[in-house]
Amino acid sequence: MLHPDRLFSSEPIKRGIARDLYSAIKDLPIVSPHGHTDPKWFAQNKAFDNPAELLIQADHYLLRMLYSQGISLESLGIGKNQENVEQDTQKIWALFSKYYYLFQGTPTQLWLDYVFSEVFSINEPLNEKSADTYYQHINRCLKTDAFKPRALFDQFKIETLATTESALDDLSHHKTIRESDWQGNVITAFRPDNVIDPEFEGFEQNLAELSSLTNENLLTFNSYLNSLRTRRAFFKEMGATSTDHGHLSSRTLDLTSPEKEKLYQTIRSGKFTCEEADCFRAQMLTEMAEMSINDGLVMQIHPGVHRNHNDFLFNNFGRDKGADIPIATEYVQNLKPLLNKFGNNPDFTLIIFTLDESTYARELAPLAGHYPALKTGPAWWFNDSPEGMRRYRQQVTETAGFYNTVGFNDDTRAFLSIPARHDLARRMDSVMLAELVSDHRLTETQAHTLAYDLTYTLAKKAYKI
Repeated sequence: MLHPDRLFSSEPIKRGIARDLYSAIKDLPIVSPHGHTDPKWFAQNKAFDNPAELLIQADHYLLRMLYSQGISLESLGIGKNQENVEQDTQKIWALFSKYYYLFQGTPTQLWLDYVFSEVFSINEPLNEKSADTYYQHINRCLKTDAFKPRALFDQFKIETLATTESALDDLSHHKTIRESDWQGNVITAFRPDNVIDPEFEGFEQNLAELSSLTNENLLTFNSYLNSLRTRRAFFKEMGATSTDHGHLSSRTLDLTSPEKEKLYQTIRSGKFTCEEADCFRAQMLTEMAEMSINDGLVMQIHPGVHRNHNDFLFNNFGRDKGADIPIATEYVQNLKPLLNKFGNNPDFTLIIFTLDESTYARELAPLAGHYPALKTGPAWWFNDSPEGMRRYRQQVTETAGFYNTVGFNDDTRAFLSIPARHDLARRMDSVMLAELVSDHRLTETQAHTLAYDLTYTLAKKAYKI
């Protein structure tokens, strides 16, 4: 099923250069510095239950496409009311297989075909007729020791895998991993959205839990900041090297101390406007940046997503069901307060992501090409595709170069797709470098060095791994 030259140019010279570059990097260890896999898998090391749960139900890329074609989440085994939810995982797999053709031409198909071929050694197309064969074969594999999470981690040559946990997480699974005799390096990342976004559901209850965890009363803004410093220190002790912030925009502020206190008290009263909530989020990004300088954690901002856009889906099924939609995002003015304060500090690393491709050349590349603290994250989420990666490199490199970027992040919940995503990125980096070599803008020696750095070195350096 998988052509060895997939994604490479049809032009012989470029294809030959890309093959040579790819062959040198394809077997390098995987560094996955930002993602959303479940640390419980590696702590407990239990066999995955079934193909549907592993490959369908946790993957919002699959859910959004199927839902768009009128396929209910209940029919895929997802829902709060178990009476109306399909329980037969083989039927769920059959339904998915029937509609697998919907993913033609998408990166999702590239990832899944890789998983089917390279991980499960299946070499026939998935469709309605082959559904049962697929299900039975994958199910048999999952019952063997070779397909338990730690064995797959080692098989995939993962050197480091970062998960992402809420600021309130007790990190018990990470503790179990650290205390085990397994050598896999699974680290956490600090995600404080639920305690710094006043419009996050359950915000006040979350602050009460934060207060209990840190023995801070949170009556003043300073007490609140101290509680966050305490949690960051705990995460760092448990292996974290980065923080992550999923705000709607990249807006930052640098208010005076009295202004910050007044805003905090307004937020705590519960009687705040949408603008006041946005101001608080903006100020908290600046506060998080200052904490990063003090504790050394790398700061990531993932803005520009209207999360849970479909109210019906959110109210009935919860978060992360494929209803997130990109929005236009501004960076030059929004980041100015934070960058004016910390952008020249050698102890600060800020990695900015975007779903608004129009900002690559106009805003992000010039910012990253100037401020020492700032790097651009790779093509992310909706742009994590062959053409998205191509557009990213074409628009960012001329101004920011390669070394103001941070390599590749898979940013996935779907564990088995990690090697597929990294393979795709390595192929596309090889393709783009081959074009520069064939145009005599790079030597082959330079391209080989860049291929290695884009695959391995930049991520380790940027995320302090």
